[in-house]
Amino acid sequence: MASYSNLLSPKKSLNLLLICTVLAAALPAEALLSCSTVFSSLEGCATYIVLGGRPVPPECCSGLKSLISTAKTIPDRKSFCSCIKGVAYSATPEELARAAGLSRRCHARVPFKISPDVDCSKVK
Repeated sequence: MASYSNLLSPKKSLNLLLICTVLAAALPAEALLSCSTVFSSLEGCATYIVLGGRPVPPECCSGLKSLISTAKTIPDRKSFCSCIKGVAYSATPEELARAAGLSRRCHARVPFKISPDVDCSKVK
């Protein structure tokens, strides 16, 4: 009966590791961006969105830009969208307008429309 140590020699182990790495890279990416990450990144925007006022706090824009740059994959952008869509349902029209205006005010391109009606499955 062959022992397991003979089945996976160092060279075979390395080859197996390389094959697994290549296969993992070829699999579709899953979203790594959670709603808690989205909301903590946008925490600096909460007071502005709820109460209005000018200017938009710098920490809001830096959080938004950081979030956009973190959402590099389509699954991450879809997750970002779903998180925002979820809270958009409970927002007032004024809050929605302020949230939607953050893209322009912060000079940051949000990859979807901030609305409870957005179809996050179409986010690219």
